[in-house]
This record gives sequence, structure tokens and C-alpha cells, in this order.
Amino acid sequence: MENTSPSGNSEFNTFELLIVKDQIVEALKTCFDPEIPVNIYELGLIYTVDVNKEGAAVINMTLTSPGCPAAQSLPPEVKEKVEQVKGVTSVQVNVVWEPRWDPSMMSEEAKLALNMY
Repeated sequence: MENTSPSGNSEFNTFELLIVKDQIVEALKTCFDPEIPVNIYELGLIYTVDVNKEGAAVINMTLTSPGCPAAQSLPPEVKEKVEQVKGVTSVQVNVVWEPRWDPSMMSEEAKLALNMY
């Protein structure tokens, strides 16, 4: 994939990086755990989204549990969706288990959607 910095440079400036990162987050919000009707970003499964000036993205994510049935499908889906973001040149998805996920990591929106109040 080619780096398409709007400024025409081979590297993104700070403002462009923020835009790309926001677009990555929007792409992540289209990924859903098949057992829970809330996107993985709002569920708190995405721990970090980093993008360097060359457009390489690194996503640290977790799953609701080590035995999660979506363990085989979600990380590749995340990679595929982030690769489609304009300006992203490569994607590395790391599944991490620390800190361990728990429902307190969900956004208020996710808690409302799941009637957790």
C-alpha cells in the first residue's frame, strides 16, 4: 500500500497522523464480536492504536476470554479493516492478555446497549 500523505510528503505530519488514527478507530467500530451486539472498540477490546509517520499501524487488542470463539476471526478482520484506511501502509495486530479484559472496560455506550445499568 502506498503512503498517501495529503501534504505530498513521504511522511505524515502530526495532524495527518491524528486523522489517520481517527479513521482507524472508525474502521475498528465496524468490527463486532459475533456473540455481543456491540463493536469491539466500544467493548474495550482495543487497547492501543499506534501509527508511525510512515503509515505503519500497530493495534494491541484482546478478546473477552482466551477461549473466545472469535479468536480466529477477529484479529484477521481487524487487520483487513485497518488495511483499507487511506494512508495505512502496513498493519500489525497483536493479541495481548494483559491487562485482562473485564466489563468495566466497556464504554458507556456499550453498557447502555447491553442494559448493564
